[in-house]
Amino acid sequence: MSTAAAPVRSGAVLADLLPAARHRYAVDAALVLGGAALTGIAAQIAVPVPGSPVPVTGQTFAALLIGTALGARRGFLSLALYALVGMAGMPWFAEASSGWSMPSLGYVFGMLLAATVVGALARRGGDRSVLRTAGTMVLGSAIIYAIGVPYLALSTGMSLSAAVAAGLTPFLIGDALKAALAMGLLPTTWKLLDRRG
Repeated sequence: MSTAAAPVRSGAVLADLLPAARHRYAVDAALVLGGAALTGIAAQIAVPVPGSPVPVTGQTFAALLIGTALGARRGFLSLALYALVGMAGMPWFAEASSGWSMPSLGYVFGMLLAATVVGALARRGGDRSVLRTAGTMVLGSAIIYAIGVPYLALSTGMSLSAAVAAGLTPFLIGDALKAALAMGLLPTTWKLLDRRG
């Protein structure tokens, strides 16, 4: 039985394993909505960082987890929905903020791209082992910072080095802990599913 299940799981992400034969579009829509809502909820877990307009949140972890679990297309749609609804006024960005004028909006755009990239990597097995998951999470975080930090500098008038000091350096330890959590969670989930399959 496990031999028959292996080809189905090759190239799959966790969300593909949900039973949805006749209602695939409804399930995909629910996953996209759920991913956006989870990101909004995780964004409210926020700790201010002294000297930085960007708080430590659960938002980045949620975005990367959603991308890997849902895949590139659904991950992109979830984060696009989260970004568009937040920019339209829903107060579910970090610290119940919303709109276009936040200096941290670049991180939201970075999360959208990162969820797409890590979702594509997950479809190629990027979440199946501890080392691959580590690489996937590091790349996803790097994408978020590559967009978020320059946006922070432009929107606040900071120099790039000041934006790095305020918008990247204080978050590295937290990102390492989030990556470690993902490195335990995702490969373990796949192992449990393989045993059941």
